[in-house]
Amino acid sequence: MFFKGKIVAAVFAQVAYTVLKLAGWKRKTVLANAKHVKILPDYNILLKNLTRHASELLFCFGTFKRLPADFSKYPCRVDGWNFALDEAAIPVLEKMRSGGIFLTAHYGNYEAMGPWLCCLGIPLVASYIPVKPKWLNNILERKIRAVDGRSYSVDARTPRDFLRILNDGKLFCLLADQDSRIPSALPGTFLGCPANVNPLPDFLLKHRPQTPVYICWMEERGAFSGDAFSKGASPSERRKVRVLHAIEVERAQVADSAQFDVASPAHLVFSAQSSPSVVNTQFNKWLEERIAENPNLWYGFTHRRFYSQSPTIY
Repeated sequence: MFFKGKIVAAVFAQVAYTVLKLAGWKRKTVLANAKHVKILPDYNILLKNLTRHASELLFCFGTFKRLPADFSKYPCRVDGWNFALDEAAIPVLEKMRSGGIFLTAHYGNYEAMGPWLCCLGIPLVASYIPVKPKWLNNILERKIRAVDGRSYSVDARTPRDFLRILNDGKLFCLLADQDSRIPSALPGTFLGCPANVNPLPDFLLKHRPQTPVYICWMEERGAFSGDAFSKGASPSERRKVRVLHAIEVERAQVADSAQFDVASPAHLVFSAQSSPSVVNTQFNKWLEERIAENPNLWYGFTHRRFYSQSPTIY
């Protein structure tokens, strides 16, 4: 059955790529961002990567929900795909089972990490903005962002909601590479340019200063020769391995000048002038390194990432 899904996924990816390319989908935004930060991604390759990962989400996502929970079972093959854990990530992933804050970006197949982390026994709770129409959002929450009948998607709306998640020992996930357009957005720098950043990680650490912060991402690379993948596998099957990485961010200290109103239902409020975000500074440095490795895997190029600081570029 999974082989049929792979075939359908490949056909869908090719058709979607062709249609989006002909329509020039997000081309102007990609080029505006590229010119602004002086990094030139290949629009066609970026689009191919995006449609391939979208097709895997739609037709092969079940594979990521059947991965082993035992770290010692890696590397492994599931549904003809190769999976491995970065050796340095294993102790970090073990700590993530006790909860904390998990930051990631629109880099590579970022959606696939959700079920993978759940399979590893990590109590993931991911913050997503509900999509419209409602029936599509229900499919995402119940069918895609769910493992063993438990949805790891949550629409947390208030600061108290976020703190409750941490109090319950969950691993709170946040996509942290977007332009923050709320009044309490923090000043920062990304890819050498001014950019607004999300104040939520600093807010959480202000009230839960001992909370660990992690960054996690999935890498797709050629398989290692002579490992478990080589036994009985064809050359095409050995060609790619999906590797899960995880690092712990240095203990972040939020500036004392930034005071937050926990009761605010709309957004985080500062009673003093906002100071640069320590957490986001470290996160941005990590993401800049990933983009330098392969700019065609950062789908933030399709977003108006710098709109708040530089709206004229769009």
